[in-house]
Amino acid sequence: MIKLSFTPEEIEALHHQRFHHPHPRIRLRMEALYLKSQGFAHQEIARLCRISESTLQRYLQDYASGGIAKLKKIPFHRPQGELAQHSKRLAAAFRERPPATVAEAATRIKELTGLERKPTQVRLFLKSLGMKPLKVGMIPAKADAEAQEVFKKNIWSRR
Repeated sequence: MIKLSFTPEEIEALHHQRFHHPHPRIRLRMEALYLKSQGFAHQEIARLCRISESTLQRYLQDYASGGIAKLKKIPFHRPQGELAQHSKRLAAAFRERPPATVAEAATRIKELTGLERKPTQVRLFLKSLGMKPLKVGMIPAKADAEAQEVFKKNIWSRR
């Protein structure tokens, strides 16, 4: 059993974070530690928080080794692709001269980095850079510019 001592400031911080932290997993950790600071038994804390006793032990060990700051860390594994290493250079190149198609973007990525990617991956990469496809409208072959101007004036005058 891990014996921990809590200062009044830590207890207040645990109490606040168990309701106000944006991530639900962190709120659960803070709740478990707050209950521990209030003298609850490990079995009772595990039952109330609906976690296993080994999970509670891990929370307590994390708190003992790093305090509240270690409990706030979320160690999710987020793998990065090879294109992520080149994202700044590619973003600058695409902002300077945006690609007209996904195929053109794939070709330019291959020229700049040497990495060949399929259109789906290129599309996702462009989206991660904040780029999006633009809808291109067609101009009719027999457009009447004067009639268009009259139409615009009539539409705006109705409002």
